[in-house]
Amino acid sequence: MHGLDFYTKAKYDFIERFYSVILNPRKLGYKIMFTGPTGTNAVEAALKLARKVSKRRNIIAFTGAFHGMTLGSLAVTTDKTSREGAGVNLNDVTFIPYESGGNYNFDSLNYFEHLLADDHSGIEKPAAVIFETVQAEGGVNVASEAWLIRLEKICKSNDIILICDDIQVGCGRTGTFFSFERSGINPDMVILSKSLSGYGFPMSVLLFKQHLDVWKPAEHNGTFRGNQLAFVSSTEALDFWADQKFSDSIEKKSKLIGGFLKEDILPLHNGIKIRGCGLIWAIDFSEIKNINANELVKICFKNKLIIETCGRNDSALKILPALTIEKDLLMEGLQIIFKTIKLYL
Repeated sequence: MHGLDFYTKAKYDFIERFYSVILNPRKLGYKIMFTGPTGTNAVEAALKLARKVSKRRNIIAFTGAFHGMTLGSLAVTTDKTSREGAGVNLNDVTFIPYESGGNYNFDSLNYFEHLLADDHSGIEKPAAVIFETVQAEGGVNVASEAWLIRLEKICKSNDIILICDDIQVGCGRTGTFFSFERSGINPDMVILSKSLSGYGFPMSVLLFKQHLDVWKPAEHNGTFRGNQLAFVSSTEALDFWADQKFSDSIEKKSKLIGGFLKEDILPLHNGIKIRGCGLIWAIDFSEIKNINANELVKICFKNKLIIETCGRNDSALKILPALTIEKDLLMEGLQIIFKTIKLYL
């Protein structure tokens, strides 16, 4: 079941398919590292490697971020409840505001540049910046293309490693395989997990540029790596990306959701806000005092729809359907959400 670092036919087939279908067509020369099977383990590997390469400790992360529940990943996560579970200080991380979410009404990247240039900022030059193009747990906060391009430029100018956490919004969630493709940026490292195996089997990888490979043998090892079932299912799932029709179908369903939210959900109350892209959307109730998103979740569940909350104070419903969902089933779920909100209001 677990092949560790040994050669297997299943592993070879996955690597070949990942390069031929995903990396090569996008002209991305990443190396593939098979970390432990959880997303948080891949985040840990990325942070360790960035610090090892740069010989610096500090990491820049963003308010609203969620990267995992183990200590290194938790240190770059901002959720208060999650952080309280650590039981120790979470050090060597500097947080700056994300482009959206949290009502920080100023240019955070301009602030970041000033911190780097100011010899009295008190901030150690970072080893890396870790970011999500869409903060899923943070409330489906979508970074603009201009913001992502500028972030990459700052990192390049200051010799800072740029790490894209694509665990939740990669593998097609935003419409393209990598969520950063819309901006044209090329992160130094990319973290993939969750949907990567295509069938829920445990699998995570860290992609990084060739010159960053300074690992010593077994420097980031683990028992449950190289899940053979995950290799097989992921190899088959990657075939979807060999046909443009799959990407087109995601775009069509994205427009369907966006249109429904604008035409049917927004008119229910002038305090409702919506945001999202691809097949990840949020309905935000933070400006409505008499509505509890967690109560909406319970009502939806009674009506046979599983949905969860996200964002500050769990104030938003997160819409996250399967990429392969049929149109009729998608509309059925949206109607349940509509009726639930209408009834609650």
